[in-house]
Amino acid sequence: MKELESLKQIFKDRIFKIPDYQRGYAWSTKQVKDFWEDLVNLPSDRFHYTGLLSLKEVSRDDWKSWNEEGWLIEDRGFKPFHIVDGQQRLTTFVIFIQGIVDLVKGLPENQNKKDEEIYIGTFSLKQIKEEYLVIQKPPQFIINTYKFGYETDNPSFKYLRHRIFGEPNSGSIKETFYTLNLENAKRFFKENLQNYFDKFGISEIETLFKKTTQNLMFNIHEIQDDFDVFVAFETMNNRGKRLSNLELLKNRLIYLTTLYEEDELKNDERKSLRGKINDAWKEVYYQLGRNKQKPLSDDDFLTAHWIMYFQYTRQKGDDYIRFLLDEKFTPQNIFNKTEVKASTVFAVEEVRDEQVVDDQDELEVDSIVKISKLSPKEIEDYVGSLKSAAVHWYDTFNPLNNNELTRDEAMWLDRLNRIGIAYFRPLVTVSFISPEVNSAQRIKLFKEIERFIFIAFRLGRAFSTYRNNEYYKTTRLLRNGEISVDEICEMLRERVEEWLKPESGFDYQPFKTYIQRLYKNGNGFYDWNGLRYFLYEYESEKVHQFGNQKIDWNYFVKSEKDKVSIEHIYPQTPSKEYWKNAFKEFTLEEKRTLAGSLGNLLPLSSSINSSLQNDSFPDKKSAKMNAQGHKLRRGYSEGSHSEIEVSTYTDWNAENILGRGLKLLEFMEGRWDIKFEDEEHKKNLLFLSFVGNEQFSGH
Repeated sequence: MKELESLKQIFKDRIFKIPDYQRGYAWSTKQVKDFWEDLVNLPSDRFHYTGLLSLKEVSRDDWKSWNEEGWLIEDRGFKPFHIVDGQQRLTTFVIFIQGIVDLVKGLPENQNKKDEEIYIGTFSLKQIKEEYLVIQKPPQFIINTYKFGYETDNPSFKYLRHRIFGEPNSGSIKETFYTLNLENAKRFFKENLQNYFDKFGISEIETLFKKTTQNLMFNIHEIQDDFDVFVAFETMNNRGKRLSNLELLKNRLIYLTTLYEEDELKNDERKSLRGKINDAWKEVYYQLGRNKQKPLSDDDFLTAHWIMYFQYTRQKGDDYIRFLLDEKFTPQNIFNKTEVKASTVFAVEEVRDEQVVDDQDELEVDSIVKISKLSPKEIEDYVGSLKSAAVHWYDTFNPLNNNELTRDEAMWLDRLNRIGIAYFRPLVTVSFISPEVNSAQRIKLFKEIERFIFIAFRLGRAFSTYRNNEYYKTTRLLRNGEISVDEICEMLRERVEEWLKPESGFDYQPFKTYIQRLYKNGNGFYDWNGLRYFLYEYESEKVHQFGNQKIDWNYFVKSEKDKVSIEHIYPQTPSKEYWKNAFKEFTLEEKRTLAGSLGNLLPLSSSINSSLQNDSFPDKKSAKMNAQGHKLRRGYSEGSHSEIEVSTYTDWNAENILGRGLKLLEFMEGRWDIKFEDEEHKKNLLFLSFVGNEQFSGH
């Protein structure tokens, strides 16, 4: 085994590049925190084995096109290497070292000093930067050559140069899931280094630097063969952060481009195809990380795209990646050749240049050629589809304030996200990809999907996988133009007919049985998983009529300790005299039923402390103030449209709970195109058949 090397030895006369088949910086705060704690707790007089660093020396043919590194390799004898395994740790090291440099440079005593005048121990900042970070080419000092970076021009390298290393004049930087991780690591080290300095002083910062560069030891392994490079990458397991399936797939596709023989994929085509793979992944990771507050899962996207692009089969959850890596995109499908007539090949392949045309003319009609089972064109089409799908995938998650969508598209996508889009997201995404589908058809589809979800899952209590196989297959059919939106909408309407019986009205029995179970658990309609969506839609209808939206969905569904955003108008614990008198004729069981009934539940424009729920109805209608004149709660009369509507009642009693419940069910009928048989059936669904039929009071 080779002698272990420290970071100081590793960086001596070497340039490191992360090759294009590698992923970006994937460490989260957990891995960065582990790194920090290992370093801080390492005794300064001890060495620590940090792991294997797998490298492959870059050939002259590859590095000669590197504009900013050539002078170090040619003139100063530096050796260029690709990092096959260990890039996460090396990236973390350089971010950490830059964090130390920034801290020391920012100290008051170092203001206005040059890098060569500021020291960390016996090393100047200029020496440290040139050894681990960046060297400027003399005599003009225009070229900045980074000791560690990315081979291809991508957002991660630009972010590393400008946002981590502080190179000025960055212009706009396209941020991705990976740049977010770089930013988080930089912030973590900045905060923790500052705290460490405040507590222990500059001497301990110098000790940290020494431990980082001299006490952490690597086992260096140089890989010689191209095949071993890709195999090593696929099988490696970085500390606590396995490669995602999307990352494995990118590596596999780039590896496959190296396997085609020259007669099947010329060098210029090989380079172009590799570039298209990189461009596709650049776009995918940009879209997945575009919303920094809610980055999207890369495996979820890959699964959805597989459903859109390939024939869906209902097996295990990892069926998709097994198909992609073990069946479709395999070296065997390139090594295994299929014999075809040359005329057939030329009939379907794109004519690339005049020489190909001349060759074709010379071929006899029955000449036989061998081509790979997996053609380069199939790889190109697949990655192109991934790239185009990524932006629409992002849009389905982030419809609001999205200039790519019409107002109605955004509104209905927002509804689908609020109700729980279930397994329909791939179908919704494909509706944007298919050239046969226009905006009006999309909206029609979204409406039918929303209705299906509400009736089948929120009312009908169907299993979450109900009909998913059918709609996954429909997704691919729509992408290929083999089914129309109208046909899908008709299918969706047919599938909910089992709950919609024209002769007897909506079959609410499964829903009633479900609510009955919720009553046994204590809360009735309050625990219905469709309640917030339903009440929000009722409120939205009022907004449509009167304007002025008063409920923010994000706050409405947010759970806060001791706060409520849906109030029981008649409280669950009615200790006030007002409530005792208003409901005195009912049994304890009937009171519980009334408290948990649909008509007694009210969406609030701003959450209140749960302790205020027991207030009397007159007190709830108007604002409640404390002794200092501060408002404890907003009154119904100045709240949401639903609250204002309830505030017009004189009193609150059982008859009004029933009356409002019937009104909400009437809204349900109109909104989702369902029909209950009659009012008695509605009362039965509300569990309020015991409430008298007297004239409803209040208005």
